[in-house]
Amino acid sequence: MVHRALADPLRIRLYELLVLQPQSAKELAERVGMRPDRLYHHLAQLEDGKLIEVADYRRLPGGKVERVYAPAAVEPVGDDATPAEIALLLNAVLETTRADVNAAALAKEAGEDRMLALGRTAFRLNRQHLEELRSRIEGLLLAAHDNPDEDGVWTTFLWTAIDRQDRRPVPSPPPKARRPQRPKPGEKE
Repeated sequence: MVHRALADPLRIRLYELLVLQPQSAKELAERVGMRPDRLYHHLAQLEDGKLIEVADYRRLPGGKVERVYAPAAVEPVGDDATPAEIALLLNAVLETTRADVNAAALAKEAGEDRMLALGRTAFRLNRQHLEELRSRIEGLLLAAHDNPDEDGVWTTFLWTAIDRQDRRPVPSPPPKARRPQRPKPGEKE
């Protein structure tokens, strides 16, 4: 369910906005430039995935009540996603990241002070070293989450570790069979 709930760039953006602070559908709609009624389906998907929950009900003038959403108090349990579901999630994450990178690059080009760092590398790690690296990264991220810098800026950190051991080079097509050449006039066969 978690993979399906986040397999849309808009839902990723909504979830990130709710991590910043609890908000209503109306407040979220203002931030993403949409009408609130266009968000309820996406908010329901995030609720079904147990990523968000209704944290409060706010009274509005005229007696109506609006829901205020926040990240779920309990971390969602990982699910057994199919490769297709993982691919959908990855596409949504990459699309959201692409939009963030473009926005930061444009802001930097316009003279704003923006940090933007991209990198990709590959190296050989045994299981112990891979687990140690993953553990250190997660520890740093948890520390930053639990003790945010009051003067800091919201930063997206995207990382992945992929065991590429089973990745095989794409085989080359077999060489084309050579057609027998006909003898030129006057040559023997």
